[in-house]
Amino acid sequence: MEELTVAKEELVEMFESGRIVDSGRGWMMDNHEVEIIALHEVDPKFLQDVTNAKLYKIKIKGNR
Repeated sequence: MEELTVAKEELVEMFESGRIVDSGRGWMMDNHEVEIIALHEVDPKFLQDVTNAKLYKIKIKGNR
């Protein structure tokens, strides 16, 4: 898995099912530390709630 784009509902389901877990030091998925990036449709300066995006990108931490 290089990069995965998921809807907010899918991301919540991934946490609830245990596919993504919080290790206390970061998020883990498939034995890799991942970062979760919110993909907003509006300019960031107009955001009211930065956690409320429709889509999120999941990528292995350290990969560019």
